[in-house]
Amino acid sequence: MRIKSPAQLVAESGTDREGHGLKRTMGLFQLVCFGVGAIVGTGIFVGLSDSVSEAGPAVVVSFALAAITCVFTAFSFAELGSAIPVSGSSYSFAYATLGERIAFLTGWCLLLEYGVSVSAVAVGWGQYLNELLGTLTGHQLPAALAAPPGDGGTVNIPAVVVILLAATLLVRGIRESARATAAMAVVKLAVLALFCAVAFTAYESGNLSPFAPHELAGITSGASLAFFSYIGFDAITTAGEEVKNPRRNIPLAIMICIGLVTLLYCTVALGAIGAMSADDVADKPAALSLIVDKVTGSDLGGGIIAFGAVVAIASVVLAVMYGQTRILMSMSRDGLVPRIFQRVSPRTATPVANTWIVAAVFAVPAAVVPLDVVMNLTTIGTLAVMAVVNVAVIALRRRHPGTETSFRVPLFPLSPVLGVLFCLYLMWGTGWTTWVQFAVFLAAGALLYALYGRRNSLLAATSGEASVTPQRQPQEA
Repeated sequence: MRIKSPAQLVAESGTDREGHGLKRTMGLFQLVCFGVGAIVGTGIFVGLSDSVSEAGPAVVVSFALAAITCVFTAFSFAELGSAIPVSGSSYSFAYATLGERIAFLTGWCLLLEYGVSVSAVAVGWGQYLNELLGTLTGHQLPAALAAPPGDGGTVNIPAVVVILLAATLLVRGIRESARATAAMAVVKLAVLALFCAVAFTAYESGNLSPFAPHELAGITSGASLAFFSYIGFDAITTAGEEVKNPRRNIPLAIMICIGLVTLLYCTVALGAIGAMSADDVADKPAALSLIVDKVTGSDLGGGIIAFGAVVAIASVVLAVMYGQTRILMSMSRDGLVPRIFQRVSPRTATPVANTWIVAAVFAVPAAVVPLDVVMNLTTIGTLAVMAVVNVAVIALRRRHPGTETSFRVPLFPLSPVLGVLFCLYLMWGTGWTTWVQFAVFLAAGALLYALYGRRNSLLAATSGEASVTPQRQPQEA
């Protein structure tokens, strides 16, 4: 139950100066683009068809339900991100309010949200890459090398390629990565806006009937799948040490991203179902391209959508890998994971070794694990983290009532309590097999903490509680 106060976390990270070898280069616009880059990708371009298969035309309600869950949690993230603007995100928030053990398990779950979701996002890249190649050249990669395992694929080579490309850009520097993410965010928003413009020209209200063929259970299950489309908005808080004026810009960026993405998703879902029946959209890979091809009677429109999807998914891989490396960096500073994850290159001001380790580890499941398995496990892990964050903001008010912050959760404590309840509701919709997988994953995390984290905790050393001599904090690079 050892905790680090918000003031201690801020002081150790250098948040009010230059953070631990990191440079402050991101303004509000870049931070919003980074958030959009982390959110909009596989969930809407690939996962939409899965949500439609569960909810039917009521997929619009599923997206709205998932958004409501995110809004309540976004309030909590905004207050905590303003009060504790460090790179650790949910892990650091839990450390400051709920204790070291819960913080470690939160960081362990973040491996699902940031790390494993990289694999899930990368898996969908090959589907749209093949669609784009077919439009441009008339040739496609063999399904065995480009499709997800379980859908005719054996080893997903494009998924590995996009992860390695993202890692290459990340180690070059945060300025270059932020610029690339901003450019890609603008491209994919423009492509989705184009999709809506085309889809609504063929809108037929009859496609919305029956609206909810699987009733409430289908809407709930669809919302659990649709929630994957929103994963990534909290990655904004991982940039706490590389953002200008983080106490102001982090809350603003979170709220702008959630509002923009929710409006976009509901519009895309409504346009897709209006242009093509739910039965035709369900379980179709590259569904948005198929819809545009049908409406325009040409492969050109679908090719443009495929190009947007290739850019969108690549930007998500880039942004989410960035978030994962910063989480591990914060945990390493506390001694809970090996020191190699906190080393910053003096030339590029980036954690180079950390980035390449993350890329190597998560390229493997991207290549050989079926997409649906990865998506469900990522969703339940993310929802668990969000539930913790809602509890953490309540604990922050009780433990540290005078903490400086530029944003306060409205309707406190009702908002965070509702956030917890919505998270649990969507977790229930993931199914019992996902719960079993998640329980095994948590047990492995608890064992890792007992064998390594607890013994090497720097906070335990300073309080005289460590059972062995912990690692020393290295000099800044």
